[in-house]
Amino acid sequence: MDRDKWFRRVLWYAVIFNLAGACLFAFPSSSIGRLAGLPSPVPQAYSAMLAYFVVLFGGMYAWLALQPNIPRQLVAFAAIGKTGAFLTVLATWHFGQIPGRAVVAAAGDLAFAAIFAGWLLANPKSVPPPN
Repeated sequence: MDRDKWFRRVLWYAVIFNLAGACLFAFPSSSIGRLAGLPSPVPQAYSAMLAYFVVLFGGMYAWLALQPNIPRQLVAFAAIGKTGAFLTVLATWHFGQIPGRAVVAAAGDLAFAAIFAGWLLANPKSVPPPN
């Protein structure tokens, strides 16, 4: 499998990961939400808004996977978003607000961030020829 197909498959896995995460955030009091270490109860407005943004990022990954040429800027944005999500969970755990298993659940975000960053490094921006 070539690198392009592999990366597009990774993007589709990120879509699935985000949709699963959105379900957890939408229903943090569920047994799976509690297993993932999500705090509960929380106001529905907060959990719904968080689930919405997670779905929005998942939609971006799907859109990227379907593009003939994947825009580097959006992959960089995706890497920043995934890194930020993991660091937010890590900091929240550090301050004792959530259990360590939430960090384990968010490790997927860190893995995707690393893959996205690796893709950016392996596919340097092409330099246009001089005029």
